[in-house]
Amino acid sequence: MDNPTRSERSRNAALQAALTILSRDGPGRLTLDAIARESGLSKGGLMHQFPTKQAVLEALLENQVAYFEEFSSAYIARHRGEDVHPELAAQIATSRETIDKPNSIAFALLGALSQDPGLLKNTRDLDKTKVDAIRAEASDPDLALLRWSAARGHALTSMFGLCPL
Repeated sequence: MDNPTRSERSRNAALQAALTILSRDGPGRLTLDAIARESGLSKGGLMHQFPTKQAVLEALLENQVAYFEEFSSAYIARHRGEDVHPELAAQIATSRETIDKPNSIAFALLGALSQDPGLLKNTRDLDKTKVDAIRAEASDPDLALLRWSAARGHALTSMFGLCPL
């Protein structure tokens, strides 16, 4: 196996281990030692990929955001012309996907918030772009944003085990 492939596998193993720790043990238990143990990597190998816990959290957020961005784009491409509000429909479908995906973005968000709330700036900026697109396509922007907010609220309460539905 070549070095880039091995490096990518190590990186992915570390990120998956971090998500597992966050979901199982909570953000307070996320340490480089815990990630190394969970992933089966040596601490040196882990630190080659991620020199700090902050670097792990940044990569975790980037990884999760990229996954859901791809999901949203693919949804729009698959359903082009089927809905008068494609961006809203894609965001609602993406919210459903966050509920269905194990070790989802909620745990990455929790970890980032506990470490450094500033890590979420890019996520907020991306959400603003989505909200602007939803407003632009809607004949009733307030209703569209209410639907978007309801889907997000449902997704978050479900991921945190607080949803009674």
